[in-house]
Amino acid sequence: MTDTHNPPGIDGGDAVVSAFNAVGADYIFCSSGSEWAPVWESLARHHRDGLPCPRYLDLTHETVAVGMATGYGLVKRRPQGVLLHAAPGLLQGSMAVHGALLAGVPMVVSSSESTTYGDGPGQDPGGQWYRNLSIVGGPHGVAQPFTKWSNEAADVHTLPTMITRAAELAWRAPAGPAYLNIPLEILLEDWDGREAKPIVPPGSTHSSPEEVEPVAQMLREATNPVIVTETAGREAGGFEALLAFAEAWNIPVVEPDSAVCGNFPRSHPLHAGSDIGPWMDEADLILLVNCRAPFYPPSRRPSQATVVVIDEVPQRPHVVYQVLFADKYLEGNVANTLRQLAKRAKAGKADEAAVAAVTARRAAQEERHADEQAAIAAAEAKAAGRAKGIDPVLVAATLRKLLEGRDGIVVDETITHSRVVKRHVQTDAPDSYFYVQGGLGQGIAVALGVKLAAQERPVVLTIGDGAFAYNPVIPSYDASKAYELPLLLVVFNNRVYKSMNLNHRRFYPEGAAAETGEWLGTDLHRLPRLAQFAEPFGMHTETVDAPDALAPALERALKAVSEGTTAVVDVLVTR
Repeated sequence: MTDTHNPPGIDGGDAVVSAFNAVGADYIFCSSGSEWAPVWESLARHHRDGLPCPRYLDLTHETVAVGMATGYGLVKRRPQGVLLHAAPGLLQGSMAVHGALLAGVPMVVSSSESTTYGDGPGQDPGGQWYRNLSIVGGPHGVAQPFTKWSNEAADVHTLPTMITRAAELAWRAPAGPAYLNIPLEILLEDWDGREAKPIVPPGSTHSSPEEVEPVAQMLREATNPVIVTETAGREAGGFEALLAFAEAWNIPVVEPDSAVCGNFPRSHPLHAGSDIGPWMDEADLILLVNCRAPFYPPSRRPSQATVVVIDEVPQRPHVVYQVLFADKYLEGNVANTLRQLAKRAKAGKADEAAVAAVTARRAAQEERHADEQAAIAAAEAKAAGRAKGIDPVLVAATLRKLLEGRDGIVVDETITHSRVVKRHVQTDAPDSYFYVQGGLGQGIAVALGVKLAAQERPVVLTIGDGAFAYNPVIPSYDASKAYELPLLLVVFNNRVYKSMNLNHRRFYPEGAAAETGEWLGTDLHRLPRLAQFAEPFGMHTETVDAPDALAPALERALKAVSEGTTAVVDVLVTR
């Protein structure tokens, strides 16, 4: 910190803006609350005087604020600022904060409280804190279970460094949201201008050559290894490093249903789908690369494989129950570890048996891949051949064809159709696919944040009708229009909470509901046409229920997006 002093009238709001400058935040995502007047005044002063400051986004729902910060962070991988309102605003945004924790996105989330309730000196905070907004233990107690770190700023002069500390903690592995409670009285207090030192990116830790070489030897000796990954592509350079590593050793790559992002080209011959099942009894070496939950149920142990875990922080503190069956850990920067292992693929003279094993497994994987591509083609031909009704496979396949050559990004918030989306859209590039983490209702906001970070690329949100109903649709559309962030929303609308219905049928196959047809908690037929919610915002809308109309509708929608208008295509699917 420095001993520079600001003119009279500078307060905690200026300390907050100064700190987010030091953090290097591009944006402050705010769902407005009355405590943030000091920050707004500071930003107005910065704008008037031409001083640098993060761009402020005025958003009308907490989930939108946090979700946009999540989407932005998925692409940029740097902490941003999020301001919510008191304990109620934190509670409203808590689902999205938890989603950011699961997705591994760094951010600094703040909200406020009053500590004097009008009985202390200085400006009156307002009676709403005494009557309605406060919570026992303070909001930092509320935030603790779903953040990496949660604390209270107790003094205006330590406030800037508290914010930069929160950002540094959020940025380090495992990355995730940190929370800071900033009482209103602290925001209104005079600040002496001692600014926090700007923060720099975290340094990297590496597995030593002495640790890496034994794993390389395991790879040389393995006859049937497999890679399983959930989030290798989330790390800077991770997608490319995993591709080079798998190709160097000719190892198949499985992306399980729990994958958070695109980690490996789905059309690549070494991509082995989403099911680890075929390798549970056959693999002799399983490499878990950034894979927090590879086996389900967790006690499902591989019958003969040695398990090597490659992860910067393999034991995730926020995961309640985690079983990896690890025999060996390589901890440190994942991309660096993969590059070290790739370099060792050609080291030493391979014996004939090893060469034969590599040749055999490459041939076996190419046969599996060819079978999978044939199955995909057959499923798409069957879907395209339907005379009536739109199969979900046709929607995903049509999207893939329309996005070819456009460098698009798919954000997915489907449940029933998530496997269909991944299998048939087949994203192949880094940062081209993200699956929304945590509870449903964040997808539009996350997609908006992704668009904010990659404004030159088309962003498509695939979403189910049930998930769509959970989203804060009006505040999300408002943000899209206000900040010129056009999206393509494709709704897989089967008019039912299908996953709930499937579980009811699974748990009670011969129960009363099966006998009477009374399936509760699932029917969505009563909802109006979902595309119509976008019409008051002047957005492009389509409702499609015929196969021949699907591709033209999506083409028109993409054209509208390219011209700067969000488009919503409500597709009435058959299942």
